[in-house]
Amino acid sequence: MQVAVVTFDGFNELDSFIASALINRCRKDNLEAFVTTPTPVVTSMNGVEVTGQRPMEFVTEADVVLIGSGVKAREVVADDRLISKLLPLDPSRQLIGAQCSGALVLARLGLLGAMPACTDMKSRPFVEACGVTVLDAPFHAEGNIATAGGCLASQYLATWVITRMLGEGAARAVIDYVAPVGESQETVERAMRAVHAGAVALR
Repeated sequence: MQVAVVTFDGFNELDSFIASALINRCRKDNLEAFVTTPTPVVTSMNGVEVTGQRPMEFVTEADVVLIGSGVKAREVVADDRLISKLLPLDPSRQLIGAQCSGALVLARLGLLGAMPACTDMKSRPFVEACGVTVLDAPFHAEGNIATAGGCLASQYLATWVITRMLGEGAARAVIDYVAPVGESQETVERAMRAVHAGAVALR
């Protein structure tokens, strides 16, 4: 089971690295995340250069695709060539998630439909300008599509992915492992509560 963590130039390190690191705690269970980039090397909003582990074409074969955010999100959604590489995304066979301004990408792709979304405060007016209702919440999912708002909400996106792919027990184990010492139980319960509260079952 493979996860593409789509990471554009100008990316937010917390968004891409927290999700990929948490998911990669499940490698022994055959769930693995790969930083997926449109160019061989991308530079973060803070000047950190990262070599992509997979090219953008990988999104077509990944079981899960997570769209990260960054300071160039509006440039990304305005780039028809770049967006065309994401057109094959298919929520009927893939889990698809977006972190913060990644919601703009899902909106541009037409994947949100009438679904509300979560995003960060700076991206909120731009997501709303796309006709999307933005929730005052850290996480929301409907069926196979999820969005998270706020950098540290990337842990909720990862929790959702692990829960959907491997079950709640696996997600609890991962969050427990990375939780601050002395705060394991509350950290695990907060993550699970956020994911359960934000998930809407589609009938």
